[in-house]
Amino acid sequence: MNAATTRRPTLLLALIALAALYTWWFLDDKHWLATQLVFTGPPLLLAVALRLGWRLAPFWSGVCALGWFSHGVMSAWSHPETARLAWVEILLSLLVIGLASLPGLRARFGKKRP
Repeated sequence: MNAATTRRPTLLLALIALAALYTWWFLDDKHWLATQLVFTGPPLLLAVALRLGWRLAPFWSGVCALGWFSHGVMSAWSHPETARLAWVEILLSLLVIGLASLPGLRARFGKKRP
């Protein structure tokens, strides 16, 4: 079993967990549809793309996760009432970034083959 086959299911679960977090977080928002399209939509679309085998899905998951990380830090800092949700968002986005970056890190810092 290679690294890609063990990484994809974890990345898929992290994206689904982010979508579920956003669904829960913005459930009572007065702009419910907008928040679902902006926050819940991208991780769900990336999860579907990953499941369908789109080659660039891990890359774009990592790129989007940088924005999710920034949102989580901003929310944790400025909204104490949602700080716990923001910290979960931060941790999940860091997981997505790490999983998306793992092949490049292994290529750069892994053992060199002769």
